[in-house]
Amino acid sequence: MQTIQRCLLALGALVAMTGQAAAQEAASLDARVNEIFASSTGWFVNAIFAPIPGTAFPWIVMWLVIGASVFTIYFAFVQFRFFGHAIGLVKGDYSDPNDAGEVSHFQALATALSGTVGLGNIAGVAVAVGIGGPGATFWMILAGLLGMASKFTECTLGVKYRNEYPDGTVSGGPMYYISKGFDELGLPGGKILAVLFSIFCILGALGGGNMFQANQAHAQITQITGDFPGWITGVIFAAVVFAVIVGGIKSIAKVTEKVVPFMGILYVGAAIVVLIVNYNMIGWAFGQIWAGAFTGLGVAGGFVGALIQGFKRAAFSNEAGVGSAAIAHSAVKTKEPITEGFVSLLEPLIDTVVICTMTALVIIISQQLIIDADTGNYVLNEAGTAIATVNDNGGVALTSAAFGSAISWFPFVLAIAVVLFAFSTMISWSYYGLKAWTYLFGEGKTTELVFKIIFCIFIVIGAAASLGPVIDFSDAAIFAMAVVNITALYFLMKVVKKELHSYASRLKSGEIKKYQH
Repeated sequence: MQTIQRCLLALGALVAMTGQAAAQEAASLDARVNEIFASSTGWFVNAIFAPIPGTAFPWIVMWLVIGASVFTIYFAFVQFRFFGHAIGLVKGDYSDPNDAGEVSHFQALATALSGTVGLGNIAGVAVAVGIGGPGATFWMILAGLLGMASKFTECTLGVKYRNEYPDGTVSGGPMYYISKGFDELGLPGGKILAVLFSIFCILGALGGGNMFQANQAHAQITQITGDFPGWITGVIFAAVVFAVIVGGIKSIAKVTEKVVPFMGILYVGAAIVVLIVNYNMIGWAFGQIWAGAFTGLGVAGGFVGALIQGFKRAAFSNEAGVGSAAIAHSAVKTKEPITEGFVSLLEPLIDTVVICTMTALVIIISQQLIIDADTGNYVLNEAGTAIATVNDNGGVALTSAAFGSAISWFPFVLAIAVVLFAFSTMISWSYYGLKAWTYLFGEGKTTELVFKIIFCIFIVIGAAASLGPVIDFSDAAIFAMAVVNITALYFLMKVVKKELHSYASRLKSGEIKKYQH
């Protein structure tokens, strides 16, 4: 018996040593991959996120904000003039089920929203407020309102130039409207830009739209359950995601039309509870936002710091101008391309103006922030002691602490929200990456299946590894999409204006009527 016990103890020790060795080897592998990847792609990441000379303002954020401002003025504030009509379209008032396409206006909006509503609304807003102060919220709202015009422009083009196939499926997005639109206008370089966009889209889908989501979801789950291997989370996520995406956009839309409203109501509902509990401080919070927008309220960087953080968070959150949403909206059932442009302009409103603002208000009202005397930045506060500097890693902790100040059990709700946000973002970005993949390699079931399998493999890798530079590179790829996309939009926006004038005149004359269901 003693011999057996010794053998079991030895075997247990061996297993433990093997586990430690495997963990050390995994960490070592992470470090090697990080080092190699950072050295080879760092130049690209630095180029995309480089600040404008003499400022701390990333030029890519200014590129997005200027584009949104141009479209807002060019289309005479279309996001406000046709807001009511957009609501009617989402409700299905003008929807003919016999129109070409695969999903309804609401399903297309839900799918696109599931790709943008995510960790940026939870952690990203905390970072913006933590670094830029309450005033960052004002600039975030302004950028969100301007971004509505960018969405309108790109999603109208997405439907206008989409490919419609005999089996009822469609393919659309920037790669299609760039190549076909440029050809139609007799402009050179359309095919090259379309290919470039598709490459960036695939890289962004596999990284920021996939690996990062799985990684952050695993991190939040382990805070509740305790530590366990990331590959377990990855395998579970991969299996569920594959079960959804294997059915195509119709399957994805059926899930997102249920998940997006649920997770939105869950998260916003929790925020409303906090605001109700602290109703007497809501006016003060808005006062802090207004004052901080123009003074910074003593935060490092002052007014400029608040502006930079607000614009940056809005750009990173709603992806207006990136072109990704146009891929989802292209699948809508409609014969009027402009209608989906109207529907899509609701995205930045919901994502940035509503959800991000709710997060910011809760953080400001919770008074979990104090200014660090040494850095001038806000830090997370507990019982008067700074416990965590607000940075890209501390965002979720700050949001959790802010909600937890009024709802003690909120960290559990936040864990559910993070998992749902991550899941919905992954299934939407799988579709974006898939359409870019099929544009490059051709349509077909086999081609699609290959990408879907690759996508699910990267979910497991993302949950199990800590590949910082890989994620940085994929984020840069997502914003490189915006460089290509907005460049094309400047050339094609006159096509959208023609569609807008035609539709508006027919709507005014009564030619376009509500559909009788």
